[in-house]
Amino acid sequence: MQVKTQIVLVAAVLLQSLQQARGAEFETKSGIRTWVDPATPNDRQTYISTRGEQWDLVMSDEFNTPGRSFKPGDDHMWTSIDKPDGVNAALEVYSHNMTSTKCDDDGTCYFYIMATDEATTLKLWNDYKNPPGYQTTTFHYRAGMVQSWNKFCFQGGMVEVRVQLPGVVDGNPDAAGGASAQAATKKYYPTWPGIWMMGNLGRAIFSASTNRMWPFSYDECNDDVFLSSNQRISACNSNPGSGMNPNQGRGAPEIDILEGAGNEVSSSIQLGPGMPTDFRIIYPTEDLNSGCVYTGSCTTKGANVPDVPTAFYKSKRGHKSWYQGLRYGANNFCAASGSLKQDYTTVKASMDKGITENSCTVANCPGSKDANADISLIDGSTTNHWSINTNGTCFPTLNGYTGAYLCSPGNPSSLCEKTDVPQSDKMKVFEYQMDAISANWPIHVAAYTSYLVYQLEWVMGDTGYVRWMLAGQPLFEIPSSAIVNPPQDSAKKNPKKIMIEEPMYMIFNVALSSTWGTQPPNAGKACRGDGTDAVANKICDSFPLYMKIDYIRLYQDTSKNSTMAVGCDPKSHPTKQWIQDHIDEYQDFDNLAIDVSGKGFCRTDDDCTISQNKTKVTTGSCVKSRCKCIGASWTGPRCTATLGTVETNENGVTSISVHNSYGPPWYLALLTSGLTLLVTFVAVYLSIKSAQRHDADRKRQMMTQPKSAMSIGSASDVGIKPDPKENYSTNFV
Repeated sequence: MQVKTQIVLVAAVLLQSLQQARGAEFETKSGIRTWVDPATPNDRQTYISTRGEQWDLVMSDEFNTPGRSFKPGDDHMWTSIDKPDGVNAALEVYSHNMTSTKCDDDGTCYFYIMATDEATTLKLWNDYKNPPGYQTTTFHYRAGMVQSWNKFCFQGGMVEVRVQLPGVVDGNPDAAGGASAQAATKKYYPTWPGIWMMGNLGRAIFSASTNRMWPFSYDECNDDVFLSSNQRISACNSNPGSGMNPNQGRGAPEIDILEGAGNEVSSSIQLGPGMPTDFRIIYPTEDLNSGCVYTGSCTTKGANVPDVPTAFYKSKRGHKSWYQGLRYGANNFCAASGSLKQDYTTVKASMDKGITENSCTVANCPGSKDANADISLIDGSTTNHWSINTNGTCFPTLNGYTGAYLCSPGNPSSLCEKTDVPQSDKMKVFEYQMDAISANWPIHVAAYTSYLVYQLEWVMGDTGYVRWMLAGQPLFEIPSSAIVNPPQDSAKKNPKKIMIEEPMYMIFNVALSSTWGTQPPNAGKACRGDGTDAVANKICDSFPLYMKIDYIRLYQDTSKNSTMAVGCDPKSHPTKQWIQDHIDEYQDFDNLAIDVSGKGFCRTDDDCTISQNKTKVTTGSCVKSRCKCIGASWTGPRCTATLGTVETNENGVTSISVHNSYGPPWYLALLTSGLTLLVTFVAVYLSIKSAQRHDADRKRQMMTQPKSAMSIGSASDVGIKPDPKENYSTNFV
């Protein structure tokens, strides 16, 4: 009896300790961080931000081990996709075997995605047909996508990737100008490579998960400004369920570190809800081709650049248009041209006076062709101004693509595409504008012949920003003020969004499209067409093409008061329960969400076990340079997390529950005494067994269900079509 009493007392202490430790992370015995690759050089463990703060390395992958598999369940951080790309007029299917790691003879090791001209014919469901049904579609290319979805996520920090983009070098006339020559001949860059991030509540190309979720970054409840039913998790909902916080608007916004478009790279954030029509660029109604917005050649007054001509926009609207105070910097690795050089004084005078022409020139506008751009000094410089092309080098410009109007199938709204498709009964009716705040910056040939270092700083909050850099040189920056304080009319109808703060995951992919800025030969058909075009044949002979990534590293402010964090399920923005409750929207038969324990890279056993001062507890070991967890109760890349969490309900009843995702921050503390360890083992073991039975039942049930309209081959996988007035491509949804 006395022993039983002691056990009960110890169990009570254990539960109290576990409650206090919820959200904590155990350190490894060696001291290496959970997501850091031990191969990262010692002199790359810290980073000084553009604001002068020291940030620490919290994640890295050096890709130094050849032959890695990224199939579901095979890797601690990355998951490859086996699925047709159903959006953006895609021409490819993604396959597991199109991505891996390799080491060249010179010792350079890298991650790669291969794109090849191999046809695949599939039967897919399309809700945008009338009547909805299956259609046979041929994809003429195969390529790859990997994601860290629901494994590794983060909020804020500096992401650095060293990348070589896929391009055809043999016979490419641009190569004759050397590494600094501007890439100009688009046909030699036929793919659409991307390195980007998305909020964990949406899984890229699983559109059932992104409908009414992508790319919201909005936390207000005001149906007079934006109809809350269009946002799946709205601030108007006091009981959203599935672990969501009450009255908190959520979504899956997007940050694109780079999207390759042949002669230029696009850097952007995509968020919603978008600005109403009266705050957007004037539509080119007097032009036969609305694509004139991309070249600044529209004859329609006001259709080339927001707020240009100045007086015309002011008299027509009485308020500013589009996002204010965006910042642009030069790609000074690109060869200079005297005709592009600008003088700050001249440009400033033109902006102060008001631009009278219908388009931007070197003399009357910032080099960014953004009349509302910030032209203050860059980072304390006494000579270099934001948005002024002082050196005449390759310079970013405001992207003509500003977003799309998203509608459910058959939506009768006047703003949606007119079709004979009936409204779908498989998804909630919706319509909303999304915005792309984006800059296109000209790229030089070296991007395709060698590795360049691309960087992105992301700081959350009303005083935060997102900055894109090339090897430390600023290219583009979006200050939070542009998002949280947009232009307003007297009725204040322009939604105030928030700077992106969702836990974001990483995505690498190579796509091909018939509507993107660069296309393969004979887009929509076999690469060589009828075989009579010698240049097309030469380009097609160059397949497979490769995107190579030498490494990825993430640095964060880890100081006490920092809001930056690592984890897919933070208390401020939970995702775990929502995903579990809607798991069929995030996976299909070929892309199951499989949990991974261990597999983090290691050098010694101490990299794979927890650090405890008074107890010799081994939670994992280093086997062939990758962590292997001991028993079923320890998980995480370094076996430093347990599967269970302790929860107390509103009645004060405490229980141990097991979740099927190991992502931080849900770790349990381990008490140091042997008896406590025994209690821990028993409690967790029983919980795991129960959860495993439940999970197995759920998966068996799912596998016997017919495909829903939201799974692979569904209408949502075909993609959401944009406003018919805008032949723009949406971005990887």
